[in-house]
Amino acid sequence: MESIVKNIDCMVGMAEYPNKYFDLAVVDPPYGIGEDGSNNFSRGKLAKSKNYKGFAGNDISAPDSIYFIELQRISKNQIIWGANHFISKIPYDSSCWIVWDKNNGDNDFADCELAWTSFTSAVRKYKFTWNGMLQENMKNKELRIHPTQKPVALYDWIYAKYLSEGGKVIDTHLGSGSNRIAADKARNIDFVGFELDKNYYEAQEKRWAEYKQQMTLF
Repeated sequence: MESIVKNIDCMVGMAEYPNKYFDLAVVDPPYGIGEDGSNNFSRGKLAKSKNYKGFAGNDISAPDSIYFIELQRISKNQIIWGANHFISKIPYDSSCWIVWDKNNGDNDFADCELAWTSFTSAVRKYKFTWNGMLQENMKNKELRIHPTQKPVALYDWIYAKYLSEGGKVIDTHLGSGSNRIAADKARNIDFVGFELDKNYYEAQEKRWAEYKQQMTLF
């Protein structure tokens, strides 16, 4: 199946697709809380935290309402991370929020992250440790290349629970590329991703190439 990723503004990218083209949008846009990674060095307590390069926009503000309107135009269902920070821009109620319990321990990062969804089922929780050098699967630790990176396992869980086999998926803020890798692992998914920041676009391309090379060994 296809995996198409572009170094492009997401509003320009989304305009290329017709109504309801994608079965599912799984997105992690800026939250508007200033967490671009440039101040990360002061956050950890177990070990020195990685100081990431700030990304395009520097998380100064969440997307405007027009972004969410366009996202809902091109996709049948949506999962939107961080929506608790900009819920006024999504004028639809939801009974089905996703709670990611990061088991963060003693630091000032949030204990959980929340995602608004367009589904009508109940609230669901996924627990996966993601605390600096500590990860749920320490035998297969992921290299952190982006300040707001999420584990591939989280997206694995999302696809198993919220997407039938196959289908088309879009991620408008690709970041580290975890979502892209999970879509490839799930099989039979056509994936499209956009990343505005050139440095992080290139970093996820490198990660993707390394992942595909590793897959050929198996």
